[in-house]
Amino acid sequence: MYQVELVFECFRDTTISAAERAINHLLNCWRYNGQVLGRELPLILNQAQFECRLICPEQESLHPQFNSPQVNQALSQLSDAGVLRPKQKVLGRDLNSDDIDTCEARPWQVLYTSYLQACSPLRCGEHFTPVPLYRIPAVANGDHKQVIKWQEDWAACDQLQMNGSVLEHKAVEQLGTPGTRLYRRGWDLCKRIEYLTQIPTYLYLYRVGGESLESEQQRRCPSCGEPWGLSESQHDVIDFKCDNCRLVSNLSWDFKK
Repeated sequence: MYQVELVFECFRDTTISAAERAINHLLNCWRYNGQVLGRELPLILNQAQFECRLICPEQESLHPQFNSPQVNQALSQLSDAGVLRPKQKVLGRDLNSDDIDTCEARPWQVLYTSYLQACSPLRCGEHFTPVPLYRIPAVANGDHKQVIKWQEDWAACDQLQMNGSVLEHKAVEQLGTPGTRLYRRGWDLCKRIEYLTQIPTYLYLYRVGGESLESEQQRRCPSCGEPWGLSESQHDVIDFKCDNCRLVSNLSWDFKK
């Protein structure tokens, strides 16, 4: 990932609120297309210009070729607020972020995230590295907002179960049980992404609890009931994989070494 600095200059008299609305709308459109990562997008007023620093998957993430229709419309609306299109400067690699996937042909991919991660929730199954969402066809309505919203909901449930103070059991149910609303949304997204990319796309099911290590190792696919245990763990996360149901899961974190 890379840190990118943007500078928005005003070309006529305008109000701070009008310029702020137009710029923040653009930032959100970039975010919903996967071109900008994270939800914290600080914007400052420095004399007569607005400045912000963003995290992008690649140095060229904000190139017009990756723009969604929503991004292009937001860029054109800047002039209505008296703001020029931004000047961009790549500051360098962000050392606290993941490297993106560089596979030319991914054999499979997985929809996976956590409350700690702001990177793309679509990962290469072979290397477990994030795949920039703008590198795949738009999932719906021209961008990837549905994927980002699913990721936000998943991360919110993950945060609740990690905190363990309120709604812990309901959150765990949403994260790891087929048939829940969060599961159905993730499953539908996986099917859509697989159709668009022609790459097998799996959904990750979170697993915690269980009676014993032995019983966990004998777990069967919760969707079809068939054996799905792997001989070796993949990426220290995936211990179960059902090719028929396009599901993966971990050995319960209570028993995982």
